[in-house]
Amino acid sequence: MDSNLVVRALGALAHESRLAIFRALVVAGYEGMAAGEIAQQLGLAPSSLSFHLKDLSHAGLVQSRQEGRFVIYTANFDAMTNLVGFLTENCCAGAACSANGLPNVCTGKP
Repeated sequence: MDSNLVVRALGALAHESRLAIFRALVVAGYEGMAAGEIAQQLGLAPSSLSFHLKDLSHAGLVQSRQEGRFVIYTANFDAMTNLVGFLTENCCAGAACSANGLPNVCTGKP
């Protein structure tokens, strides 16, 4: 994984609201959530939510799709898995480590 992309992703997650948005989208899974639902669940103003979603999207952590009149946002599970993999790839100096055996927990892709 490109270190510039890692820095961008970690920077995007280094804000309380963006971290909360990303975690809510991870919980929502591949179905995702409409922007209004995210705003209501997290108590964010629509303009603030839009700003944070744009930042997460530019970092490659969030994807969107149009469903009728709604924009549905989902976590980019491939990017999340790659980021965790990058952070743990040289874990424990090559010694046996439970982090190296992390399962791909996001296999329920439609």
